[in-house]
Amino acid sequence: MNVLEFFRRRFAAAIADESQRAEFADAVRPATDPKFGDYQANGSMALAKAAKRNPREIAQQIASSVDLEPLAGPPELAGPGFLNVRVRQAAIESELQKLLSDARLGLEPPAEPRTVIVDYSSPNVAKPMHVGHIRSTIIGESLARTLTALGHKVIRDNHLGDWGAQFGMILWGYKNLLEKDAYDRDPVMELARLYKEAQSRIKPAEAHEERFDKALRLRKDGKNDEAAAVAAKIAGTDGPDWETVLKEYDAASAVREAARQETARLHGGDDENRRLWAEFMPHCLKMLEVIYDRLGVRFDVQLGESFYDPMLADVVTDLEAKGLATGSEGATVCFCEATKAPMIVRKRDGAYTYATTDLATIRYRVHRWNPQQILYVVDHRQGDHFQQLFEMSRRWGFDQVDFRHVAFGTILDNQGRPLKTREGDAVGLAGILDEAVAVARGVVDENSPHLPPEERAKVAEIVGIGAVKYADLSQNRASDYKFDLAKMMAMNGNTATYIQYAYARIRSILRKSEADEAGLRSSPPAIMLGTPEERALGMKLLRLPETLDQSTVEMKPNVIADYLFTLANDFSAFYAACPVMREENAEVKRSREALCLLTGQVLKFGLSLLGIEVAERM
Repeated sequence: MNVLEFFRRRFAAAIADESQRAEFADAVRPATDPKFGDYQANGSMALAKAAKRNPREIAQQIASSVDLEPLAGPPELAGPGFLNVRVRQAAIESELQKLLSDARLGLEPPAEPRTVIVDYSSPNVAKPMHVGHIRSTIIGESLARTLTALGHKVIRDNHLGDWGAQFGMILWGYKNLLEKDAYDRDPVMELARLYKEAQSRIKPAEAHEERFDKALRLRKDGKNDEAAAVAAKIAGTDGPDWETVLKEYDAASAVREAARQETARLHGGDDENRRLWAEFMPHCLKMLEVIYDRLGVRFDVQLGESFYDPMLADVVTDLEAKGLATGSEGATVCFCEATKAPMIVRKRDGAYTYATTDLATIRYRVHRWNPQQILYVVDHRQGDHFQQLFEMSRRWGFDQVDFRHVAFGTILDNQGRPLKTREGDAVGLAGILDEAVAVARGVVDENSPHLPPEERAKVAEIVGIGAVKYADLSQNRASDYKFDLAKMMAMNGNTATYIQYAYARIRSILRKSEADEAGLRSSPPAIMLGTPEERALGMKLLRLPETLDQSTVEMKPNVIADYLFTLANDFSAFYAACPVMREENAEVKRSREALCLLTGQVLKFGLSLLGIEVAERM
């Protein structure tokens, strides 16, 4: 049962004006302080303002008419018009007893199930994933898992970047730098090396353009003396001389242009480049699957940009026919109200853009799956693009779809800068995961030497990967956060390790207590909440459904993380105050064993929604 939703329905029914029911129901929230009860209805002030009446009078009228049975008695009036609700202890005990035999832990089927497409991860396949990919990947996976758990139909789509400039770099590298023996031994590693080598050779062009932009433009205009003078001023006494800059820039620009031409040949249908692309793709996908397997991520479809490429010309033709796209300075653009800037769908050279591909993707998805909602889990820097995309999609005829940009912030280092290597490159994701597991292994070896080596290795993988995931998912996704492995691994505080340890501790308690877990589920005992700690824990367990609802409404996995952390805290307080193994009263002992069992189930289930595993022993 969703307790919050129960109270919202009952309060809404007590509001005479139907047009005000939804607003009042939304103002029913969990209490901010236990002294105010378990829930609060704070909508009387808004009703009073609209009716120009005293809010306490309206609140008293609602309190007299609302029926909250069997979960609670009449609400208590407090302050200027707050209504405080305290759930009956007998109701909590009864609902907890039902949960013991409920595999869904109180989650009810949705009244209106939705088909939701979650677009997440979406890396460029021709290069290794870096730490920047983890946010989209694990936030999207968590949202997909939670929506599925709530009973919605979810399509997980990995919109791969398999058709862009990165393939031009690999093709150039393959034709100019290939080590054949290395490719035959391990094509994945050799392709990754070729990409990095091509990228490193192109990098000086980008670096010099950023620093010596004015000088390079003068040189392009044939003003060599002026260019040299400007460059000398920019470089100062410690900078590179102009001749060195030009030598590096010209060499790097030549590689960049050659790679661009390889990309153009691929898109133009060149037989050799298409053959090599088809040869490379399975190896590139294998590189990604290694990471996805470690993260426990799966997709229903992985349709990349190449899949939509044949559809792009028709997209532009249709937009033009409907008056949504027009020519502008040789390009074809759509003018958008959202950003007051044009969205280019075909460049002057005839090439299509990411926007064109995204429009083709939307049309394909709607025709194939008829979704009610499409979520794009992409960093906040793409906000303008998605405003334009969603506006044009609605104007194009797909206004029945609820498009959402699930934006997220940046991962920072300890100094508050975007996390990079010393060379300024993005930090590889595989290396981050390896480091986390290595640190976890050290902790496990130190604290659990009694475990067999194989089990310690498994626990270290679970703890290390879980720590990295939880550190991300426990943050408000819209915020930046600092990557600090030591804090992530802490046994105390809001970390995965703390919650995983709480679960392992519960499993140990149940083993030592020789609890009949199957019997607790098949013949649930009476639940007795004789202490404040037992009641607090029981009430928290009942709040799982409303927590998942809130998480999906806000598209924020940290809502689940916060719930699990406070649940683990409530369990710790319960266990400190309420003995389980030493309890002499058999009925009380079984009740407490049942609370332990339910808490373990909810912790394990909640962590699974974050994509985090648990260990039976730690």
